[in-house]
Amino acid sequence: MQWIELKDPAQLAEIRTRSFSQPQVIFKHSTRCSISSMAKSRLERANPPTGVDFYFLDLIKHRSISNQIAEDFKVWHESPQLILIDKGECAYDESHSGITMDELVASIPK
Repeated sequence: MQWIELKDPAQLAEIRTRSFSQPQVIFKHSTRCSISSMAKSRLERANPPTGVDFYFLDLIKHRSISNQIAEDFKVWHESPQLILIDKGECAYDESHSGITMDELVASIPK
């Protein structure tokens, strides 16, 4: 899996814009949480879909960006959290042990 590090709030506008041409995924990860580490590992072992950008947010370092994601995309903050952005909106949101690549793929609009 090719992660794009999310570390600048300006990237959120870019993610929204890019979501009109291809789906964008944000994975919010807490480096202090074993459940988050398990979810990240599960994602990395799975086959990611093509034509999707995957962003990785270390929310311990960038909590303000995590808060901005919640506000911009109208999702409740959770950790770990997987968010699919399509056409400028949150199309899918899952957290904790519910995070799987299969469910994400099934949620990508055709």
